[in-house]
Amino acid sequence: MGVVLFTGFPGFLGSALLPRTLRRAPDARAVALVQAKFLDQARTTLARIEREAPEIAGRTDLVVGDITVDGLGLERAERERLLGGPLEIFHLAAVYDLSVPADVAWRVNVEGTRHVVRFAEAASQLARLQYVSTCYVSGRYDGIFSETDLELGQPFANHYDHTKHEAERVVAKARDAGLPVSVYRPSVVVGDSVTGATQKFDGPYYLLQLLARQGRTAFAPLPRAASRTRFNLVPSDYVVDGIAALAGHGPAVNRTFALAQPAPPTVTEMCEVFADRLGKQLRVVPMPVGLAAFSIDHVPGVGRLFQVPSSTLEYLTHPSHYDTDATTAMLGGLGVHCPPFTGHVDAMVRFFSANPQVGTAAMV
Repeated sequence: MGVVLFTGFPGFLGSALLPRTLRRAPDARAVALVQAKFLDQARTTLARIEREAPEIAGRTDLVVGDITVDGLGLERAERERLLGGPLEIFHLAAVYDLSVPADVAWRVNVEGTRHVVRFAEAASQLARLQYVSTCYVSGRYDGIFSETDLELGQPFANHYDHTKHEAERVVAKARDAGLPVSVYRPSVVVGDSVTGATQKFDGPYYLLQLLARQGRTAFAPLPRAASRTRFNLVPSDYVVDGIAALAGHGPAVNRTFALAQPAPPTVTEMCEVFADRLGKQLRVVPMPVGLAAFSIDHVPGVGRLFQVPSSTLEYLTHPSHYDTDATTAMLGGLGVHCPPFTGHVDAMVRFFSANPQVGTAAMV
């Protein structure tokens, strides 16, 4: 009997992929590596999953561990059991926070990934390492960034993008040395395309919040490049469906997949649609990103007024464009298609409006 090891549970990706993976592999068991402080939340999440999918009940073990420790913080007996038989690994754990301090980002995103790769390399019968990266390993590369690109001398605007790039380098080096790997690069992930449901409101939701707090006419301070800059956002179910389909697909081994919108809206178009769905008239106020960021961080009252982290503003002038042709073709053959922005934005705004209690904090 094989084992599927998940890091990052009970985060949104792990919670969605675990039942899908167990249905794909009916003879396998799942082991979810959980930080001690999230153990109660993991138990609650697993109980919900098993109520909703009773056919997989009793096939998941929650094990306390820590990817920032060599050996993943597992007891010796548990480590030997996992390494001694057929093993598939979904490495989903990361700090998904643009404002993350450098030391935390490097410890979790880079060293954590290095420990998972070492664990995979030690497995006697590794089926595949399924690694979730991000499109933003592109950093601030100006131009088309393909699925085979990684190191193009690009600069980075924050520690999240930089450390995810360094982590993918670790995975790519192991792949080139013979480790079976699939790499998945989502762009900005928003709510489910049908329900709009999401675990947190960050990224483009900050713009939604800014517009929603205003009256019939809503003002948005945007850089002049906003009308030319594409903002790439995809619904969470496309990311989950894509990874679930590719994870069990043989030709996906040793490939990298850009789970991004093939035809994303510009920042201005996105804000216009948000305003329209909120029943407001948008007025754009041109403002350089540098001035806006400085004002939010240093001018009294501005940060409280806008409630937009300065770290998110660089994405309003993001210069990279993502080539999704190969991913779109392979997923199309598997029956998975990315809905256009206009096909999921209504659900996104409805859920946002109906659930003001949803927060912005990442799991760390």
